[in-house]
Amino acid sequence: MKKQLCLLLLLPLLVGFSSKKEKYISRNGKVTFFSYASAENIEAVNDQALSLFEPDTNKIAVSILMRAFQFEKSLMQEHFNDSYIESDLYPKATFEGQIVNFDSDFSGTQTKVIKGDFTLRGITRPLKIKVDITKKNNKYIISGETQVNIKDFKINVPQILANRIAQTVKVSFNFKYDYHEK
Repeated sequence: MKKQLCLLLLLPLLVGFSSKKEKYISRNGKVTFFSYASAENIEAVNDQALSLFEPDTNKIAVSILMRAFQFEKSLMQEHFNDSYIESDLYPKATFEGQIVNFDSDFSGTQTKVIKGDFTLRGITRPLKIKVDITKKNNKYIISGETQVNIKDFKINVPQILANRIAQTVKVSFNFKYDYHEK
């Protein structure tokens, strides 16, 4: 059942990928977000993000289930899913992009930029992300962070809380890729 769910989530990501190229997969990517708030900082971790990476074409795709974010306090998690993200209507966020000037033959760590489209709450925005890409023993690790403005994705914060919640959220990620055999 878990394997079928993985395939179902990855299906939309496979559309832009060539069937003849080498693919790498990360089934348990880690995505965290942090938002400063005057009353209490807001932080959550999701270690179930899926990602495909095709080194020959520099393409990368990510799918993040919104309900998989875990908060320290259950009330924050409830508000996140029900009021802010509306996870029943928008169950996942996605990113599809391409790494600029990536050298797939290089072993070691490269710092590169990924340009792509990030979709959250049904709204797609272009995004450029500085990342570190490490290749070792025919495996890849891609990590980085970016800032997301909540207004860009029409995340409504109640007026009473507007002054207490940051308008920009720091999103960090770490994906460990293994070769994906067909």
